[in-house]
Amino acid sequence: MTRTAVLTVVHGRSDHLAAQERSLAAGTQAPDVRVVVALGDPDLTGPDVVHLPADPAALPLAAGRNLAARAALERGADVLVFLDVDCMVGAGTVAAYAAAAAAHPGTVWSGPVTYLPAEARPYRLEDLPRLDAPHAARPAPPPGDRVVEERWELFWSLSFALHRDAWAATGGFDEAYAGYGAEDTDFGQRCARAGLDLRWDGSARAYHQHHPVSRPPVEHAADIVRNGRLFAERWGWWPMAGWLEQMAELGVVRRRDGGPDEGWELVDGDARG
Repeated sequence: MTRTAVLTVVHGRSDHLAAQERSLAAGTQAPDVRVVVALGDPDLTGPDVVHLPADPAALPLAAGRNLAARAALERGADVLVFLDVDCMVGAGTVAAYAAAAAAHPGTVWSGPVTYLPAEARPYRLEDLPRLDAPHAARPAPPPGDRVVEERWELFWSLSFALHRDAWAATGGFDEAYAGYGAEDTDFGQRCARAGLDLRWDGSARAYHQHHPVSRPPVEHAADIVRNGRLFAERWGWWPMAGWLEQMAELGVVRRRDGGPDEGWELVDGDARG
């Protein structure tokens, strides 16, 4: 019997976590193992909660996901399903991920994610199918379909699943990343280097609850530059290029030495956040 774990890293967002729990409870297949890693969030308690002390200004998301995976594997999980705390799941999401990862242990699976509109709050489970409108920047096969993806740069950590053997092959997330950005793009590159495949499963749908964001996220400029430079040292190219270009237009960051190949730096050390 395949044991499936659902893993979530959280700092605050208790309402979003509660909505995620409701969606998991309503699914056609409940997780056999549930792990919630509280990052610097001592008020979050429960039998599934594991605590990781953290600086709220530089949340160690990579370390939190690795801790969640270790806890799940210690509890006998065969399939690891990672969900962003903002994501509610469709009725068949856990079952779809469990079946796909068990049948294809050398593949990383992602599902379509809908960004729910603010005006639809409070989100009711029965309304999710009607609100289904997956993000246009990622493949979105219909339920029942699976598609192969060659572009590992499209991997994102909002909702994905893999077999325990695939997880072991990657070595997990790189804990040198802290704060906003790049740790999931780095993980995608680690998966590619390990020889894993990337596929999308249209039955593994998720629904991202609305919360305020900045576009571009200037309050995270320091993290983006630091993590982007670390990524470039690892892989030879800069991630988050769109955010960096937009922040450059605002005078928050600039090209180092003015050249396109020198990377980015903060302007006068100012993160404007």
